[in-house]
Amino acid sequence: MGKTDTSHGGRDPGTRYQNILEKDLNLEISKVLRNTLIEQGAIVYLIRNEDEDLSSKWDSGKKRGDLYRRILFIQKVKSDLYLSIHLNWYNNAYHQGAEVLYNAINPKNKILGEKIMENFRKDTYTKRKLITTDLYLYRNTRVPGVLIECGFLSNPNERYLLQTEKYQKKVAKVITNGVIEYIKEIKKDTEVS
Repeated sequence: MGKTDTSHGGRDPGTRYQNILEKDLNLEISKVLRNTLIEQGAIVYLIRNEDEDLSSKWDSGKKRGDLYRRILFIQKVKSDLYLSIHLNWYNNAYHQGAEVLYNAINPKNKILGEKIMENFRKDTYTKRKLITTDLYLYRNTRVPGVLIECGFLSNPNERYLLQTEKYQKKVAKVITNGVIEYIKEIKKDTEVS
């Protein structure tokens, strides 16, 4: 039913702080999220289960090849939605909090993003808002989905929390609650139509 896009991987570490790599934490969070969603009855496909990317040795642009194959995977498994897991970075260590980004290519993206963001604001300390993105993956994927920045690796407190199983479970629960609310909203809209 859904797909978790464990972002980065292989030769693409994402953002980093010393030896703490975004790609590794994304994978840990995605696995916890997968289990939390499965507990709620979802069928979940992880884009990667280990430290790898999806680019081919024939790709002239490795990053673009990786992103293109992620889009193909989403289409191939006929996902109802996708959740792209990331970590944020900013030069000022003060910045903190989870945030959700969406592209207007599909009107359901905003609804999904709002539901997840509402749960982050309710159950964590974030004051961040839902924002739009025009990044390649999101502007080229018609399946409903969002980019979820689970926190700032550049913030010392969040960096610590994001490495703990307890906080990873909390993030997974928040996202899962947002997905459940999104599904209820979509069903309600379908019944009214």
